[in-house]
Amino acid sequence: MSSLADALSASRLDEFRRAARALLRRPILRATGPDSADFVLIRRHAGELRAWFDRNTGWQLLVDSEVARLVKTVATTADHTHPARDVRSKQPFSRRRYVLLCLALATLERADAQITLGRLAGQVVLGAADPALTEAGIAFTLQGREERTDLVSVVRLLLDLGVLSRVAGDEDAFVKDTGDVLYDVERRVLAGLLAAPRGPSTIQAGAFEDRLTALTAELPPTTDDLRNQRTRQRLTRRLLDEPVLYYDELTEAEFAYLTGQRAAITARIAELTGLVAEVRAEGIAMVDPADDLTDVRMPESGTEGHATLLLAAHLASTGGRPVPLTELHAEVRGFAAENRGYWRRNSAEPGAEIELTTTALVRLEALRLITVTTDAVTARPALSRYALAEPTIQESR
Repeated sequence: MSSLADALSASRLDEFRRAARALLRRPILRATGPDSADFVLIRRHAGELRAWFDRNTGWQLLVDSEVARLVKTVATTADHTHPARDVRSKQPFSRRRYVLLCLALATLERADAQITLGRLAGQVVLGAADPALTEAGIAFTLQGREERTDLVSVVRLLLDLGVLSRVAGDEDAFVKDTGDVLYDVERRVLAGLLAAPRGPSTIQAGAFEDRLTALTAELPPTTDDLRNQRTRQRLTRRLLDEPVLYYDELTEAEFAYLTGQRAAITARIAELTGLVAEVRAEGIAMVDPADDLTDVRMPESGTEGHATLLLAAHLASTGGRPVPLTELHAEVRGFAAENRGYWRRNSAEPGAEIELTTTALVRLEALRLITVTTDAVTARPALSRYALAEPTIQESR
């Protein structure tokens, strides 16, 4: 009986952890589709999950018969390293695509249960004609393949999020102006998409930065216990969301709290997620042995992945000095020549090193391993894990 009880306890803990990891990986999950198995686990453990996230992060977990939504709030609104990306090409959204996304969501909020892509496009065009958008340099008239591609990229993101479900048709036909697409509008997902402590319509500030600050502001704590709770929640959010938490980025109060509570905080995260705390003199990284709780992997296969790894090793050997971009371009040019037989053909062509370097730096910056300025790159402490040591001969022959 003891063995059976242990097995059941282990099985329940495994389910709880899988449910938590599913929510951290995709904060919006639907009962149908590819996430259905994870959704079942989340509903089964909804009470425990809701209590854990509320106590340790302040994030709200909403679960009903159709949708599970973890309402995450970010530690900072100044991080540009994790943009929305095209579902197919993985290219980051442009400024116009972000505007089209907002206009599409506004249209869907007023739409019927079903909508065609052509109807959605027409409403977005009307919205883009707003004088405020025109003055800001946003133009969208659905003229030409490029503008159609931008809108389709937005729609594919909404399909991936579960806001839309395709009923009939194909987006490629719309891009070619040879067909249309019909969608169901998933209102439960749409209603839970915005993750903010207050509604945008309640904000009176005019400037963008002021509006963003007001949108994400939380009520200030009024007692010592609430202040400690808020500090713990901020630290736990960062450890769950960010690749590395550096001590020099913390306030004095946060650093003091983390110094005393580090073991307890990291143990709770490890129990929930299976992440392993790597504690160094400069900060903490929660490492994922399963390697599926990140949108940026390192290392990764392929030409870009290999170039990133080689560039990381080079930057780790620079002693923290700012390295000019021209030096990095030269290094990548040399890597391409050395690996001509393994990398893709055009990687050794003149100018190819610039694109490879840019791709590598974007990945390293998203992992918080480097700091990038206009014309130089500086290694951050966590990058030292990719440094190459001199070989040691242990036995002579």
